[in-house]
Amino acid sequence: MTKLSEVLKLGDPKLYEISEPVVQGDLKGLEKIVKELNDILMEFRSTYGAGRAIAAPQMGVMKRFIYINITRPVVLINPELFDFSRERIELWDDCMCFPNLLVRVRRHKRCKLKFLNQDWQEKIWEMEDDLSELLQHEVDHLDGILAIQRAIDNKSFAWK
Repeated sequence: MTKLSEVLKLGDPKLYEISEPVVQGDLKGLEKIVKELNDILMEFRSTYGAGRAIAAPQMGVMKRFIYINITRPVVLINPELFDFSRERIELWDDCMCFPNLLVRVRRHKRCKLKFLNQDWQEKIWEMEDDLSELLQHEVDHLDGILAIQRAIDNKSFAWK
């Protein structure tokens, strides 16, 4: 059995649940989950040639944290998006929960993200373009929202 089999697939009711905040006492238990998220992300990259981040609820862990690995691994605990630009971008979004489906969505071109790191220190990122759309997608997972729910219209779906 591969790690990818641990990713919840489209239709699983857990994907539509709102995740609970991480409390400081949860930190020790996160280490094992972060390793599993990394393993899943690396296997997804190897299999599909894509994958930059994964939210804990995608593997059934209903806590508000995201594992991202673009140039280096980063754990985003209790992330909150704010200060959205009015300007939007359109893109074909994909997801580990439906790896062969693309969904045309609109996301904010720029936004800010407040989160805690693994040392429980607050950080703020200013993001735009690819990183902005990626983190909007991942934070949506924490709120039980999938890209299919953000589709521009009923013709905004395509197979890879």
